[in-house]
Amino acid sequence: MLITKFYYKKGLSSKNFSFMANYKKISDKVEELTISNPKTERVLKWLNVAEAGKNEVNYLRRRYNFDLAHARSALASVSFQRPMIFQGPKYLFLILHFPALENGKIISAEIDFFIGHGFLITAHNKNLPALTEFFNLGKKSPDVLLAYSLESSAILLYEILNRLLEGCYQLIDESSLALNEVEELIFSDRQREAVEKILNLRRNIINLRKIMQNHKNILQKLMNMESSLVERKAIRNYFDGLVNHSKRIWEMLDNQKEMVEVLNSTNESFLNNRLTTIMKTLTIFSVIIFPLTLLATLFSMRTADTPLVNHPHGFWIIIGIMVIGALGMLFFFNRKRWL
Repeated sequence: MLITKFYYKKGLSSKNFSFMANYKKISDKVEELTISNPKTERVLKWLNVAEAGKNEVNYLRRRYNFDLAHARSALASVSFQRPMIFQGPKYLFLILHFPALENGKIISAEIDFFIGHGFLITAHNKNLPALTEFFNLGKKSPDVLLAYSLESSAILLYEILNRLLEGCYQLIDESSLALNEVEELIFSDRQREAVEKILNLRRNIINLRKIMQNHKNILQKLMNMESSLVERKAIRNYFDGLVNHSKRIWEMLDNQKEMVEVLNSTNESFLNNRLTTIMKTLTIFSVIIFPLTLLATLFSMRTADTPLVNHPHGFWIIIGIMVIGALGMLFFFNRKRWL
């Protein structure tokens, strides 16, 4: 009664209160969301485990009797470099990687799934905002979830993967904006500023491709999942949409990879052209200065046979010869179109 009064004081309806009653915080790192449609007697539990330690792993093993190797994979200190799928008699174990942005760099964020009848467990390192947002959505309004109607862990898995894949589009859009910015820098004669941005873009796009390259194969395997609540045909239709998402993301990453390579080549061409212009200018300057230096050195030899040394206007005559020589060489270079 006191709890009910408290929630009413906060302005929450009885409907919202009943939804929040389905949420339980087991520990600082483990949250449990019970998705229960009052029209059925079934219950679906979603355990969200963030930065799991040994205590959380032991809790999962005791509660669900997972394989030790699979349970240990949920540890925050353990990271797999490749995706993995394991179909056991009691549960499906899945490791996937999704891109996450950290200090301007795209890194691989691992998420482990344990899927069984009536439960789904997600274990991650708390670096996937899309997953956190979706869990909070389910906590506040579970009736908006597709899994609320069907109460199937396979459908809940589909919804989570769909949100995570949609989160990839935001990173791809940011890369597209960065590509446009680099293009503006290149063609506004700021090639040196563009170099660092191009290197960061290439690194991020390569990391994105490395993370997403195996998703299509894993998702195609998930299309053969079986559920006692949802027909296989329906599951295939849902996961077929995820496969299309994955293909579309890969095509966009292919386009971005080509674009960044073209921009890099263009930027290098501008820089090489500028370097060539500088080298040509220095070479012409050296070619002009060298004979003048030689001439000045010859006239500096104060011997009896050195001409113009004792002439009253010798200095200005020598300067005139040097100026005429320099102008003559400039005229020659101009006719050859070397300037």
